[in-house]
Amino acid sequence: MSNKNMVHLTINNIPVEVEEGTTILEAARKVNIDIPTLCFLKDINEVGDCRMCVVDVEGARGFATACIQKVAEGMVVKTDTPEVTEARKIVLDLILSNHDRECLTCSRNGTCELQKLAQEFYVDDIKYQGVRNEHEIDDISPSIVRNFNKCILCRRCVATCKKVQGIGAIDCINRGFESCISTVQNKSLNDVNCTFCGQCIESCPTGALKEKDSTAEVWRKLRDKDTYVVVQTAPAVRAALGEEFGMEIGTNVTGKMVTALKLLGFDKVFDTNTGADFTIVEEGNEFLERFSNKGTLPMITSCSPGWVRFIEMNYPELIPHLSSCKSPHQMFGAVIKSYYAEKMNIDPSKMYVVSVMPCIAKKFERTRDNMQGAGFDDVDSVLTTRELARMIKQAHIEFTNLEDSTFDDPMGEATGAGAIFGVTGGVMEAALRTVQEKLTGKSFDKLDFEAVRGMDGIKRAEIDINGTKVKVVVASGLKNAETIMEEIKSGKADYQFVEIMACPGGCIMGGGQPIRTSKERATIDIRGKRAKALYTIDEKSTIRKSHENPVVKKIYDDYLGEVGGHKAHTLLHTTYTAREKYNLDNE
Repeated sequence: MSNKNMVHLTINNIPVEVEEGTTILEAARKVNIDIPTLCFLKDINEVGDCRMCVVDVEGARGFATACIQKVAEGMVVKTDTPEVTEARKIVLDLILSNHDRECLTCSRNGTCELQKLAQEFYVDDIKYQGVRNEHEIDDISPSIVRNFNKCILCRRCVATCKKVQGIGAIDCINRGFESCISTVQNKSLNDVNCTFCGQCIESCPTGALKEKDSTAEVWRKLRDKDTYVVVQTAPAVRAALGEEFGMEIGTNVTGKMVTALKLLGFDKVFDTNTGADFTIVEEGNEFLERFSNKGTLPMITSCSPGWVRFIEMNYPELIPHLSSCKSPHQMFGAVIKSYYAEKMNIDPSKMYVVSVMPCIAKKFERTRDNMQGAGFDDVDSVLTTRELARMIKQAHIEFTNLEDSTFDDPMGEATGAGAIFGVTGGVMEAALRTVQEKLTGKSFDKLDFEAVRGMDGIKRAEIDINGTKVKVVVASGLKNAETIMEEIKSGKADYQFVEIMACPGGCIMGGGQPIRTSKERATIDIRGKRAKALYTIDEKSTIRKSHENPVVKKIYDDYLGEVGGHKAHTLLHTTYTAREKYNLDNE
């Protein structure tokens, strides 16, 4: 039980008892009173700038800002007086007066928090008409489009980039009416130290930030009779796609998703979890070689492209610690355009591989050098979870009514280890399942490594593998990654194996996942619900070790040869490069 003192107050004549230090906003939510917010993002952006959450506190001078004002004993709060309502409408009117109001053509139409408030307050006209700022749209990067004409200066993106990710690629510049969110020298996000993690998109309440859309190109390929279009789907997508159709957060929609993809016209529907199994087999082998032969340790996972871009810009001297393994979807794309193309007698130049990912950095990753294992791009296009949902809606497919179907053979078989790749600690756990058996030559029944599970930003553990101690650490979120990198750089770290994911919580919270409102993020355990879906898939899987996947074993036997061998290395491994970075702190 908490040792904090309890405070008693009334909100709209309802008695409320909360801990000392609670804000009015939090107290109101405990009794199901909703106070509107725009700039508020729990634990990230609690500044009270937008003034949408103003309330009347008896005896106070002026309105109080509910998201930052702490409760006091005997406080009397009114959240819905005529004066409060009018103040909020004025705030909305002022925001909308300098806002691109082309809502029908906006990617956030129907999910925009500003639009929702405008509807709730019945804003049918803009009273404060005046000069509007016009800003050039930044769409140069392969991952993010930045449209400041839709920005409301809430600074949620800035706070997320700085406080959660520790990057600082964007900030508020200029003053007064000229204030705007920008980068150093107003460069494109493509040309600063942005990692394309997409957490800014997830935090934005409007359409000022969005992923680079690839749906038009994918539609063209699907309608081209001369192109053989293959799609693969990441584990985290199936744990979140249903949310775009009103389903409960964390609902596993694998079967419906596969059916929808087949209805869209893809020639084959494969599972990126199979690619994850290839990654573990290669990565586990690479780790054992380094561990046994005193190679560069700790070895750091390389599945998260936002993280890889981060280390290339910020810690280029530590690049040798990165595993040379490609990420699962890139590996799988290379296998599809080599082994599968040969097996099915398909010209790989006429194949088009689409990856459905929870991540916008994957759009950048597919364009990297050395991502052409079979002589062609491993992956030709990346769709986010949101983009796939848009395509399903465009095709008028009633997603929630679909029957379940299964991934196509012979590339659709995957293990439970592949499924948990989508959650922080999952890559580490999947790797340890394989490493412990390869290291000892024994089979183990205990496959759950609880020490690397959970949503803590940093998880350290010492794993005892039949008397051999392996020290590991798992980090998610780039600010936490920086902590681990500084430990390694200073020589203080004694880890042998490190897993890092750019997004807090892992791919389940990727920048391409369904966007949840500020209130939902504050009151619902979104990470936990999505993670549970993937762990449940793992628990119910017949095979839970990547190296026991019969499809993977057959492809090595028939085509790739030795794990870590020449052919496997050509198709499944890559290289990295130091990158220049620019950020506002350097100017």
